[in-house]
Parts: sequence; C-alpha cells; structure tokens
Amino acid sequence: MESIKANISIFPFLIFLLFSPFVSAQISKVDKAYAEAESKGFSGILLLAIDGEVVFEKATGYRSYEQKIPLKATDVFEMASVSKQFTAMMVMKCAEKGLLTYEDELTDYLDVPYPGISIRQLLTHTNGLPDYQEVMDKHWDKSRVADNGDILEYLRKYQPPMLAQPGEKYEYSNTAYVFLASIVEKVTGRDFIELSREWIFQPLGMGNTDIRTLEEKAKVSNFAAGHLKNENGNYVNANKFHSSDYTVWLGNRKGPGRVSSTAQDLLIWDQALYSGNLVNNETMELAFTPQPLNDGSLSNYGFGWDLEEDEHFGKIVSHTGDNPGYKTLIMRFIDQNKTLILLNNNYHEVHNQLMESAVEALRNR
Repeated sequence: MESIKANISIFPFLIFLLFSPFVSAQISKVDKAYAEAESKGFSGILLLAIDGEVVFEKATGYRSYEQKIPLKATDVFEMASVSKQFTAMMVMKCAEKGLLTYEDELTDYLDVPYPGISIRQLLTHTNGLPDYQEVMDKHWDKSRVADNGDILEYLRKYQPPMLAQPGEKYEYSNTAYVFLASIVEKVTGRDFIELSREWIFQPLGMGNTDIRTLEEKAKVSNFAAGHLKNENGNYVNANKFHSSDYTVWLGNRKGPGRVSSTAQDLLIWDQALYSGNLVNNETMELAFTPQPLNDGSLSNYGFGWDLEEDEHFGKIVSHTGDNPGYKTLIMRFIDQNKTLILLNNNYHEVHNQLMESAVEALRNR
C-alpha cells in the first residue's frame, strides 16, 4: 500500500502563523490558552490540523523530569486506550477479508465462559463482560508478565460473573478488547503485533508507532515518560508508584492498550481514515454509527470511537487514553476534516481546559 505520509505537510509553527487561513484571532486564543497551561506546569503536546495541514503545534514540559530533558513535538507517548481504535481497525480488516462477521459470537473463536456475545458487542462495549484486570490483580503471580493467553486462562478458571446481559447497556470493557485481539490472532494465525505493523503502521508510514514491550520502550530514546507527583510534590516517573505496577505484570496484553505513537503519526492515521486505503468507506461509516441496544436505544460508541453530533461541527469521533502519568486524546471533526491531538505526560488537571480552548479555536475557524 502506498504511504500517505508524504501528503501531510508539517511545518514550523511560525510559518503557519503567517500563512495559514487559520490565523490571527484564533491562533492567538489557542496560543494564549497553551501559554496559560504551560505556566501551570502542563507537560505535553497540542496539535491542531485542518484538511491534514498542521495549523498549531507546540510542545512544553519534560520528556523526563528527573533528567530535565525538554519535551519535543516528535516525542513518543503511550497512547493507552486510544489504542482501541487500532484494535478495532484490525477486526474491521478481518471482516472485509471474510475471516469473520460482526454477528459472529465470541465463543465461536475463543474458549471462554461467556456465550451470546457478538463481535459487534465486543467492539461497542455493549457486552456485559467482567473486568479481567480485577481477576488478574487478585490471583495472578505478579512476578510474571501476563499475556492474552494467561488472561483467557484465568477468566476460564475463576469465571467472574457477567456485569450485564449482552446488548443491555453500554459499559466500557477492556476485557472485550483483549478478546478482540485474540480473535484476530485466531482467524489469521498470526501474532497481533506483527500483523498490526503489517496492516496499519508500516503501510501508512507511521514510523514512530508500535506496540512495544517495556524493554523496547526503554530503547526508544525519545520516549516521553509518564509522570506523577511524589509525596514532596515533585514529578517522578509514574513507574515508581505501586498503582502503576499493572503496566508491568500485564505488560504483554494485546488489544486494550500498549500502542505508543507521536502526534504526527496520529495525524497520518487520522488522514488515512478518509482515504479508503485501510477499509472501504462503508465499513468506516459503520464504525462511526451509533449501535442499537436491546431496548432499541442507541449507544454512542462505534468501533473503537466515542461518537457525538455537534450543531457546528457535525459528526465528531474521538477517544481518550488514561495510563499512569498519561492523558491522551484524539478528536476528529470528520465532516470538516479538522483534527485535535492532545498528549499529556504529567497527568495535569489543566488538560481538559486546554482541550476545550482548542475545540473553541477550531469551532470559530
């Protein structure tokens, strides 16, 4: 597949300040909001784009607070649950290849004690599944690193009960996305990580994006660590906190998280979703369509995306991510081809305020 990377122009901020149609008042507003966030200690990257062209991009803070390494706009961040849209794409590609259908049941592919759940319900968090992490936290030997096979084994062994009936309601489910990655492996006979590289990251030219082990992350020189405040109020690597331990002992899971990427690579991904190169337009439209529940109401979560309709923007598809020390966001205003990417590596409370200011700047364009 031909790379679309060359079609996305990323220039220095000042060039766009002078020449972009997104100029003057709106740039001034978002720049002011960014400066205010910076003054309050925000560490991260904000990127705004219109029609695939970057109109605002800034980085502030530290890649590593302890080593005082300044953050750069090209640094790699943990995506956390923003990863789910990539997992959903892998399932969508399998569907287009005729390897599965959205109405197939989970138990058609995996030996787990949860019958009656469709792949569609896994994708849309309308499945009622229990939380795998709770089971693993209670029973797993944390000196070992668990993968999807281990998670499935423990769900079979301990059989925690369903939280709801399939299709009864929307309830966010990391377990569902573990199952989806395992289903992709089952129907393809391939490793999910290798296949994600082959089907998505490499063809699109997303050269800084991967599903990395802890050891692989350590070898990425520009990997932005997540940070939290210690008892003295100083930012330190989030891995030093006990609450972050699960990222180690669940470090080989696939599906619900673990993609790491850059703001620029996310923009490549964003633009690729308009192209029809990954899956056809009908499949993308389905991914962005609210899904019916058993009572006929609609759940506003598609295939790996939160869905929203706005009077000014039209359809908005977005997703957040939340890992120790990280807050991530991609927001796509798909009727207007506008994009907001916000990556934060010190879990700062000003994150949402900065996001709202950026949305307003795009709204007033």
